[in-house]
Amino acid sequence: MRVVVTGLVATYPVGGVAWDYLQYVLGFRALGCDVFYLEDTGRWGYDPVAQTFTPDLAAGARYLARALGALAPDLERAWAVRAPDGRHHGAEAAAVARRCARADLFLNVSGACWLRDAYGEARVKAYVDTDPCYSQAKLAAVEAGTADEDVRFSVDLIRRHDVFFTLGEHLGAPDCTIPTAGLRWHPTRQPILLDCWPLDPAPPAAPFTTVMSWKIEPTPPVVDGRVYGGKDVELERFVELPARTDVPLELALSGAAPRERLAAAGWRLVDGHAVSATPWDYRRYLVGSRGEWSVAKNAYVATRSGWFSTRSAAYLACGRPVVVQDTGWPAHVPAGPGVQPFATVDEAAAALAAVVAEYPRAREHARAVAAQHFDARRVCARLLADAGL
Repeated sequence: MRVVVTGLVATYPVGGVAWDYLQYVLGFRALGCDVFYLEDTGRWGYDPVAQTFTPDLAAGARYLARALGALAPDLERAWAVRAPDGRHHGAEAAAVARRCARADLFLNVSGACWLRDAYGEARVKAYVDTDPCYSQAKLAAVEAGTADEDVRFSVDLIRRHDVFFTLGEHLGAPDCTIPTAGLRWHPTRQPILLDCWPLDPAPPAAPFTTVMSWKIEPTPPVVDGRVYGGKDVELERFVELPARTDVPLELALSGAAPRERLAAAGWRLVDGHAVSATPWDYRRYLVGSRGEWSVAKNAYVATRSGWFSTRSAAYLACGRPVVVQDTGWPAHVPAGPGVQPFATVDEAAAALAAVVAEYPRAREHARAVAAQHFDARRVCARLLADAGL
């Protein structure tokens, strides 16, 4: 089976992003597929050091090459990045076209890749919605005749695919308010290659942590006249949590957050980029945590999307329990000692206490959930099956 995976590793060269997309590559590789990674977003790339955007993707391409070469040396040259000016890094345009023409599956993760004519030659083109509500709000805006030119361009790209996947596993359920826009959305999850995540014991007195951007979306999604927000909206509801628990809580934070107010409320704060500059820094930070406590974007929570964090899945793979906001995911990923949902401050404090009280059992359960529900081989095999391959 020949698979082309797209992503955003060179466009956003930070550790968590690299893991999110490259584990699709590693998962299909583990199944014995012939895998190629392609990045062609039409966007400028982010420079995490300067904290600005640049049209030059050379540094991002080098970052991608190092990460892919370290994780899968046999795939060190099985990639291409097309810059906004048309310049190719890695494989040349002709080689990319040949890869796509022979591909059984073109997996457009996050809809990040433009569907150029050469890419459209793949046997099956699959769209993976990693941002439930955001994608569907665009589709709804076009249906309602309220979309601008950029949104219409995005929706045209979405509808040119043959099959559609979403991390919002609750889409279509009676209590989920995200419109399907007439498309069949197959539920999927973040693939986690368990071999990449060590089960080392947590350091004594390590905090519960998370890695997050305070606010990143340029335009909030609107569905049926309701405007939905990001993580900043939800975290505001839990600012006082450190005063309600003896468990130390730490945020690896990026973006223009109210740091002084958070610190005064008892949150430990560290620089988000410093702990996630490379895939190895990011993994080291997760392994050095006792577990994760985190909110989700307001758009995921308020719509009952069923979204489960790609980052939380990585914590689980390290045997780190997660206490994460309820988006409707317990209907699809069973809660238990090492995977605890919450909706209120009281529930969050109680869940943290429950994990600490039975920490060895919670660690064992966390890893078991990762193996049963997020194993890359299982996730990628189901992607192939649901794509009709």
